[in-house]
This record gives sequence, C-alpha cells and structure tokens, in this order.
Amino acid sequence: MKINGSQVVVECLVEQGVDTIFGYPGGAILNIYDELYKNSDRITHVLTAHEQAAAHAADGYARSTGKVGVCMATSGPGATNLVTGIATAYMDSSPVVAITCNVPTPLLGRDSFQEIDITGITMPITKHNFMVHDIKDLAATIREAFFIAKSGRPGPVLIDIPKEVTSPNNLVEFEPLKKPADSKPLIESGKSNMQRVLNAAVPSDGEIQAAADMINASERPVIYAGGGVVISGAEAELLELAEKCSIPVSESLMARSAFPSAHPLCTWMVGMHGTKASNMAMTESDLIIALGSRFSDRVTSDASRFAVNSKILHIDVDPAEINKNITSAASVVGDVKAVLKRLLPLLEKKDRADWTAKVAAWKAEHPASYDKKPSGSINPKFICEHIHEVAGDDAFITTEVGQHQMWTAQYYPFAKPRTFITSGGLGTMGFGTGAAIGIQCANPKARVVHIAGDGSFRMNCNELATIQHYNLPIIIVVVNNGALGNVRMWQHLFYGERYSQTTLDFGPDWKTLASAYGIAGYKADTAEEFARVFDDAFKSGKAAVIDAKVDIDEMVLPMVPGGKAIYEQIMSVGD
Repeated sequence: MKINGSQVVVECLVEQGVDTIFGYPGGAILNIYDELYKNSDRITHVLTAHEQAAAHAADGYARSTGKVGVCMATSGPGATNLVTGIATAYMDSSPVVAITCNVPTPLLGRDSFQEIDITGITMPITKHNFMVHDIKDLAATIREAFFIAKSGRPGPVLIDIPKEVTSPNNLVEFEPLKKPADSKPLIESGKSNMQRVLNAAVPSDGEIQAAADMINASERPVIYAGGGVVISGAEAELLELAEKCSIPVSESLMARSAFPSAHPLCTWMVGMHGTKASNMAMTESDLIIALGSRFSDRVTSDASRFAVNSKILHIDVDPAEINKNITSAASVVGDVKAVLKRLLPLLEKKDRADWTAKVAAWKAEHPASYDKKPSGSINPKFICEHIHEVAGDDAFITTEVGQHQMWTAQYYPFAKPRTFITSGGLGTMGFGTGAAIGIQCANPKARVVHIAGDGSFRMNCNELATIQHYNLPIIIVVVNNGALGNVRMWQHLFYGERYSQTTLDFGPDWKTLASAYGIAGYKADTAEEFARVFDDAFKSGKAAVIDAKVDIDEMVLPMVPGGKAIYEQIMSVGD
C-alpha cells in the first residue's frame, strides 16, 4: 500500500509498540502532528510546556519501564531544546528516540527560518543519529533507530526529517514489518555500519571460568553495582551472588534501587557522598566485582589512590568502559544478567564471616541517624524516611540535582528496581519534573513522588501546567533551603563562606504558584507539619506541591573533598 511520510512515521511507531509520545509542535513537524491527530486512538501525545521536559519525560518513561521513550520537536529552537534531555539520556544509558523535523531540503544550509543542523549538534551525545532525505529510507531508518536505542548498552537516537519527506503528497510503498519489533532490518540488508556496536558480546567459557576463579579465591570481595544492573534486569542475580558468596554490595548513584537497602549486605552508596562502609569496603577489599559500572570520578575520587590493593573484575556490556577510568585485572564483556547467570553455578558458597563482620562494624560506626523529634526545622533525612513510610516500596521516586538528590540517595531505603530515577552522569538540574511526568504516564496506577530542590524546581516549574492538564497525581516535595545548596556547601567549606550568587532569598511562593496552576499547595516549617501535609496530599490522590523548609546550612555528609581518596571523608561538620 502507498502512504505518505507522516503516515509512515505513525505506522512505524505503532509497529514498535509506542503508546505515548512527549513533544511540542511547530511548523516543520506539522505534517506529523496532523497525522497524530488522526491517530489519537492509537498513540497518546503528551504536550509539555517546554521541549526539554518532553525529552526528560521520554527518558523517565524509558527508565521506569525498560521500553524506548519517544519525544518530538520541530526544527531550530524546538530541536535544540531537546539537547539537554538527549545528553542526559546518553550519559545514563537510557533508550530514547527523538524525532525532529527540519526545513525542506532546498532550504538547508541557507540560514533559513528555524533551520539548525541538529544531527551535527547531537552527534557527540547520541548513540547514533540520522537525517532522512529520501522517503524510501524512512521506515527502515525508524526501525533501526529503535533497535539501536535498546540494543547492547542503551542510549538515545535522533532522527531528523526534512519537511518535504513528511508531505501529504509524498507517497511511498509501505510494507508492514512482519518480523518482531526488535528485528534488524538495515543491518540484515547490509546498509548499516552499526553491527560491531550493536552485537552483544558473548563471553567464552574460559572467560566466565576465570571470573569465577577470581571470586572463589578472594577473601575480602565487594560488589560495586552500577546502573547496568538495573538496565539489564539483573537484580535477582545480584542478590543471589551476594547471598551465595557473602559479598557486601556497594552501589553507584544509578544503582540505588538495584539491591534492597534493608539487606544486611547492602552498604548503600559509594563515592563522594557514599557511606563509610561502602568506601572502606572498596578500599580494604582484595577484589572489586564491578557490575555494569563505569568507575566515574564521583565514585573513585583520586583515581591514583582508588583501591590500590584490590584486584578488579569488570563485567560490562560496553567494551569501551573496560580500562577507561580504572585498570582491571580481568574483564568480561557482556550483558550483566546473562554473564551472572552463567557465572553463578561456578561459584563456591562461602560465609566470609570475618569480612562481612568488619563491614557491618563500619555500618554500625556511622549510622544514618538524626534527631527524630517532630519539632524544629525539617531534617531532610526525616523527609526521605516519612515519604517512604507513607508511599511504600512501590512508589517511584524522582529527584532533581543537588543536595536533595544526595540526601535521597543516602537515606531513602529503596527496595525495588527502577523506583529511583535521577540524573547521574550529566547532573541535570530540571530533569526530575519532566521525568516524573513520563513515569506517571507510563505507570498510571503507580504513585510518583518528586523530591526537588528549590533551585532546580525554578528551572521546570512551568511543567505544573502539564501535570494539571493531564491530571497526573504527582506529589512534588520542594526541599526549600533558600539556596543553591550544593554549590553553597562548597562555598562554605572551600571558598571562605563567600556565597556568590547562591542565595535564593526571593520568590516564588511555591504554595501560591501551585494554586495558580490549579494544583494544591502546602507549606511545612517543621517535621510535624511536613508529616501532616504529606499524608493529606498523598491520600488525596491528586497532584500537590509541598514547600518543605530546610535549614540553609544543612550539609550533605559524608563527603570526599576534591582530590582526596575515597577513604578521606568528611564525616561531620568540623572534620
């Protein structure tokens, strides 16, 4: 059958199982939006207040489901407004397909109205990108984009389409895909050079046995779990590995929902704001088993002094990560879940009682404690604890970036995978509200609580319009310390208390702003007030914004200062 380019786009999206798109229309992409209007019974379109939120929403959708998230924007500024969201997805290996439309081909390169080279701009921050000049290539390109986005190490893919390719009068013979949605149409036809990147590595039996031998021979092993554990769905295998071999589990920020926080072997987060137990376990181990992790600078700090007496066994689907930041003694390139399934039968059951007791002692020495009395200013640890008490293990928790993000990672007792969604690699202020929208749309029966800082929430509070319009019951807790808290903390510790441009002692009034958007607003100045208003907001089943007052001098501790080793932590004020 012959259909036009816009119809090809819609048919291919349906073919790939897409049920929701986040975006913002404009002149160059109007043909596709007209087709979406005609197919609104097949694909839901969520109109965000800003294109950046559309990208973050697609990202949140993807992270919470494991499916590919989709966002759309028009040419020029519409496309460039997606860039930060695309980069965020790229850094955190999130499968997103971004579709933009450009000016007609004859106008390209002429500084035409709203023309931009979006493929050139996004080349360093996409797994791959395409510009489709011929309608005959459109369907195959869309199919390949989805395959690339979710294969191997996931990541964002951008498709840019000049307007004439989507014209109602530009027809092409379209053949519906007869193979499964994860087929490889262009690769099989020899038109793609992506095969080396996309083919998942299959480790040899010898590599698996060598890894097992290293683990069996170790006396003080520690697991360093990264975001790849969540992406590959390897949580059950991680739990079996830890319990069978009595190995403590430390987590990167991106893995904070990969292992039950309440488990005795969990040492919580590692690195700059990691726990004493995690950082000391990494330092004094004889083997670090790195699973789907990349040894970022926030984990290693001074790399030259990171785990100098430990051997490192690195398991990762991306060969580029092996020996990139830290040299490993051995490595296995492959999907974490698949590798662990083959590895587990070869491992000896051990209790390693002396080692686990030592790690437990570090945990007991520096517990996450605070004054729990419901009076005075609100302690951020209380906020995390009370949200969990009310929302339970099944709620999705999102954050922006800053102190509130670190407090959430440090103190929220995550128990189930994919329930903590935050910007790790890029550290994108403004990520969380859009992500919460995407998560709620993908999981309409779930509860989503967004923990934001007052600085970050200024960057995306316009998305309250989206939340209200689509009746999304997202609870937003603004951890309001009247400052850009993380930066101010560094100014306090390392810049002689010169608080340059970090004090936010001016509006808006968050409760009033929420009301302007038709959303319930609350204020809480004490722990007692916070508990009451959060309970009321959560029980209402509707969207709400809670302005929670936190002391401006509250710090994120422990902390490893820049240039120090991870065992050189500031544990308390005055250290």
